[in-house]
Amino acid sequence: MPSPLRTLDDLGDVSGKRTFVRVDYNVPLENGVVADDLRIRAGLPTLKELLNRGAALVLASHLGRPKGRVNEDLRMAPAADRLGELLERDVAAVSDVVGDEAQAVCSHLASGEIAMLENLRFDPREEQNDPEFADELAALADVYVDDAFGAAHRSHASVVALAERLPSAAGRLLQREVEVLTTLLERPDEPYVAVLGGAKVSDKLEAISALIPRVDALLIGGAMAFTFLAARGGNVGRSLVEQDRFDEVREADRLASEKGCLVQLPEDVVAAEESSVDALLKTVRADDIPRDLMGLDVGPRTVEEFARTLADARTILWNGPMGVFELEPFSAGTRGVARAAAGAKAFTVVGGGDTLLAVKRLGLEDSFDHLSTGGGASLEFLEGRALPGIEVLRRKAG
Repeated sequence: MPSPLRTLDDLGDVSGKRTFVRVDYNVPLENGVVADDLRIRAGLPTLKELLNRGAALVLASHLGRPKGRVNEDLRMAPAADRLGELLERDVAAVSDVVGDEAQAVCSHLASGEIAMLENLRFDPREEQNDPEFADELAALADVYVDDAFGAAHRSHASVVALAERLPSAAGRLLQREVEVLTTLLERPDEPYVAVLGGAKVSDKLEAISALIPRVDALLIGGAMAFTFLAARGGNVGRSLVEQDRFDEVREADRLASEKGCLVQLPEDVVAAEESSVDALLKTVRADDIPRDLMGLDVGPRTVEEFARTLADARTILWNGPMGVFELEPFSAGTRGVARAAAGAKAFTVVGGGDTLLAVKRLGLEDSFDHLSTGGGASLEFLEGRALPGIEVLRRKAG
């Protein structure tokens, strides 16, 4: 059995202490404003609890992939502004990470005050898990709280090295993610059904291999389904196919047969010559798509069959949309599967950025038991991997 996590309950008195909170505010921005604040809202319980306990907060996150250089389009100020609106208090946006301004602002923080450091990845040492960078971050605070589950699979300075330098604990969001995903990994109610979608099967092959021995059924949609269909000899037209993954896909099929796991692929798809709102649509068999068309959404028959399997489930994991849901002509499959999962009498977990966006657009955020903010971290956890950001907190607890 793995060691328990240190949580906020183990952190002791934080009144008057500068508490460094690693958050995950890797959120989409549009015209300098946060376009989707789900990740910010998900972490509010931790921040409110620490503020109520008298802490001063030093917040830090990454945003995008600036590759160790300052990128004006990836500054944290919009996230700080949105957090201030949600908390109804000032959040000071610091224009550097560990420089003179950061040191000056953080050293003068009083109980109840909040500062947000600049994008951690503006400094190349963050992704290098650099010990000197971690020392500089540690100098800004007295204790450390990690609430960024979405970065827990990264061996980065603000995730691992910093946690080793200060009294540390998991925030409520990270704690909840670990509890929920541990249940899915070790003791799910059965039947357990996983729904996987998205563009590339290569992104999820390891998750598929790890899930097959654990789930009763695996429903595969999105473009990744076409590699399975093509590997089985189907005609998929111009649909996205990763031919170099055929052997691995066939091995997954073999493993599923051996383990008694039902693999459901689309029976029909909505196809078109191109992915556009004006495209001429045609619903065709998934394994007999005309040569000049590509599959861009699962069809109504597939939604019906997937829904039938989901109705019997007691645990559901959903990661990845069923088609190009951003465009209305190809959104029905994702919408149908979402509603089927939301209506099932099951413990339901949804993960992945595109999947969460789809759920939000459909107004179904409150219809699922857990919305995982982890994305890649969620899948790696469910593959049984040890995540560096979690393991360091287990070591601190031991």
